[in-house]
Amino acid sequence: MTIDAGTAWPLDVNTLAIDVGGTGLKGAILDAQGQMVTERVRMDTPYPCTPTTLVDSLVSITSGLGVFHRVSVGFPGLVRDGRVIEVPSLSRSIYGGETDHDLAELWEGFDLATALATAFTVPVKVANDADVQGCAVAQGTGFEFVMTLGTGVGTALFNNGRLLPHIELSHAAFKKGLTFDIALGNAARKEVGNAKWVKRVVSAVRAFDDFLFFDRIYIGGGNAKHLVGVPLGPKAEIVSNSAGILGGIRIWDLEA
Repeated sequence: MTIDAGTAWPLDVNTLAIDVGGTGLKGAILDAQGQMVTERVRMDTPYPCTPTTLVDSLVSITSGLGVFHRVSVGFPGLVRDGRVIEVPSLSRSIYGGETDHDLAELWEGFDLATALATAFTVPVKVANDADVQGCAVAQGTGFEFVMTLGTGVGTALFNNGRLLPHIELSHAAFKKGLTFDIALGNAARKEVGNAKWVKRVVSAVRAFDDFLFFDRIYIGGGNAKHLVGVPLGPKAEIVSNSAGILGGIRIWDLEA
């Protein structure tokens, strides 16, 4: 289901905000001011997770929440115009396992926005989870960069408050043959330990700044808690993981 750019929402518009993660599926209804008007529901992400499994699971866990006019979905992969380009975490039969090529093929090109709009019967916006989280924390001044640390690494870019088209920056080479996504991912953190992982994050912040020249960097996601008290430079700020839900309101206004 699509909407015109000029769609006028009611003053009391309610948004079902969903955060799809490699470990959990979360959702809550937000009012027009971004306040939760329901409890947040959660379930473990099912594996293997086909597109149909995900759609059915999201409908199931949110079915008792109440009335909403639109849905925002933060998705842990590359999405363009609501269509999945790739999603590494959900292309595995088990969490943290090797890529299942049959699953990856099911996800590639899948029109998730249309499938969810059909299931929920309201307009749906699907975007990369870092983009959605960034919409909750970007201040609207200068060139702002968001990095989320969870199962993998998400990134989002904002210029003077406008969300820019998504680029999978974390797939770039980092060091020792590893991408940012692999070197800073949750599996790597468990493998090398928190102390070495934190050093990698500090180096990554510097590396991103070397080629982005950002004015601010916001670091969120479930593993950002391991960075509390770590010197990350004057441009850096650690943000709450709840932004993954709360950004579901602002993305309707900030997305280019």
